Amino acid sequence: MQCVSHFESPMGGILLASDEAGLTGLWFEGQKYFSFHTDEETTEKETAFSEQAKRWLTVYFSGKEPDFAVPVHLMGTDFQMEVWKILSSIPYGQTMTYGEIAKKIAAQRNLPRMSAQAVGGAVGHNPVSIMVPCHRVVGSDGSLTGYAGGIEKKVRLLTLEKVDMTRFFVPKKGTAL
Repeated sequence: MQCVSHFESPMGGILLASDEAGLTGLWFEGQKYFSFHTDEETTEKETAFSEQAKRWLTVYFSGKEPDFAVPVHLMGTDFQMEVWKILSSIPYGQTMTYGEIAKKIAAQRNLPRMSAQAVGGAVGHNPVSIMVPCHRVVGSDGSLTGYAGGIEKKVRLLTLEKVDMTRFFVPKKGTAL
């Protein structure tokens, strides 16, 4: 059974979910795919993992890179797990494009190429946002698209990490807004 708890961040409420193996979810309240990977039955309860996650988030939202990791228990397809592993490797304050991730997956699978759109789908379904930093993924043209928590939050998270935002832009229209 999963346990859930809440954290009030400077960017709004966050729902945390955990099981006996680690943190299974971290979503801004109301975001796309909100609580997508939670069990049908959950209980409102603090766990060691949710307490660690709250400490991590407190450090993160203070503008510092946390110097400890919270165990996460990701559940998804093999492809999603590959993408999420790459997301977890993107350093604090840096970005990677959907295309770069697609090239890495293609190389891992010995394929000539991989769809950046498929990568975008996996990135968008990441259940542990911020800690598995999907906000650090950008378009190859510098566009800031595809953040399930909302483009405004993506901009704020990148700004918090002191990413040079002069090379990025929010598109006026598109399907990934």
